[in-house]
Amino acid sequence: MIKVEDLHRHFGAFRAVDGASIEIAKGSITGLIGPNGAGKTTLFNVIAGRLPPTSGRVFMDGEDITGLPPHELFHKGLLRTFQIAHEFGSMTVRENLMMVPAAQSGETLWNAFFNRGRIASEERALRDKADEVLDFLTISHLADQKAANISGGQKKLLELGRTMMVDAKIVFLDEVGAGVNRTLLNTIGDAIVRLNKERGYTFCVIEHDMDFIGRLCDPVIVMAEGRVLAQGTVDQVKNDERVIEAYLGRGLKNKITA
Repeated sequence: MIKVEDLHRHFGAFRAVDGASIEIAKGSITGLIGPNGAGKTTLFNVIAGRLPPTSGRVFMDGEDITGLPPHELFHKGLLRTFQIAHEFGSMTVRENLMMVPAAQSGETLWNAFFNRGRIASEERALRDKADEVLDFLTISHLADQKAANISGGQKKLLELGRTMMVDAKIVFLDEVGAGVNRTLLNTIGDAIVRLNKERGYTFCVIEHDMDFIGRLCDPVIVMAEGRVLAQGTVDQVKNDERVIEAYLGRGLKNKITA
């Protein structure tokens, strides 16, 4: 579904992504791991249109999407979440979901005056859809709470719920487990697996929790210093000498081996 060819993103002399090439198969949950500063989030930002590449190409279903802005990629079904959730705190959880679909009739002044019935009908459908998403994510009890007042883990579930309000094809999840307690992380993991198996979502997941990655992801791609270091199953990459060295350093690696 996604093919990245020899991608570079430089910030002056610093090469945050330095010739990375990856493929994300349709219907997969692909893990992307690596030490801090490996270039994982920068790679996500380039693929998702938040940053232009210095060079290289990105393809989605064979179409060159290199450098397209996020709103165009949104309409193609490519979405991403962030390490820090981006909720609208003064709105309720349900309202955060209802505002996601584009081109709503109520967004134009003409319709606000002359097509109120159409707007009301759309809002009822959106409310029903939002309630279905909240039920799927087991957070219906939060529907009328202000988004600013829910926990960090619940905000991560809300971000995942936003992807369900549109026809998402592939979702990039950036450290979905950061700051989330184990119970909520399991709930998030269950939702990702169900969306993958029941609704055909493709995921690419950045995460440092290897238990979480091991439960969800196959294959796993490892980055270090802006480059792809290894790829395989969780067990394969965990036992790869290059991966051990990238995470632990040569001295600690040799000490553990000894």
